[in-house]
Amino acid sequence: MSHSTAEKLVYMANQIATAFSQETHEAAVADTRTHIKKFWDPRMRTMIAEHLAHGGEGLSPIAREALEGLQAPKAA
Repeated sequence: MSHSTAEKLVYMANQIATAFSQETHEAAVADTRTHIKKFWDPRMRTMIAEHLAHGGEGLSPIAREALEGLQAPKAA
């Protein structure tokens, strides 16, 4: 994965987390996770999971926690 792709996905995950940040922390994490699960394609989820596995640099606390609870899609 290119560095710029990782940066874009981190930016997007953080934007989603920010959109839900007025909720309780638990709800923000759950809603961020649900949004990513519903609207990101499997390749995007796999790439962000790889980024997280390598430290997850740049992810906000809500985005990081949401992604930690999100299983990477299974290979077809």
